[in-house]
Amino acid sequence: MTPDMDMMLKGYGLTTAQILYRLPDHPALLQTYIWQHYDLAPDFPEMRGFLKFWQEKLDGPLHSVRYVHRKMIAASEWRALKGEFILH
Repeated sequence: MTPDMDMMLKGYGLTTAQILYRLPDHPALLQTYIWQHYDLAPDFPEMRGFLKFWQEKLDGPLHSVRYVHRKMIAASEWRALKGEFILH
């Protein structure tokens, strides 16, 4: 099983964040950064860890963060099926 599939089966979903931040040399200007990672709702530990890293290590101060989250596999979507396909 792939690591991504394993994470989805553990309840992780795909989180996409649009991060607006101020340019260090021109604080009146905003720049956009898109971040995407598998994360657990509603606490979002991966995104919170990334934002903490941003605030501690990067120069551009955060203005705002907008995010969406989508579980890739829900309980009603994942089920075992019996059968096989034979090719060649």
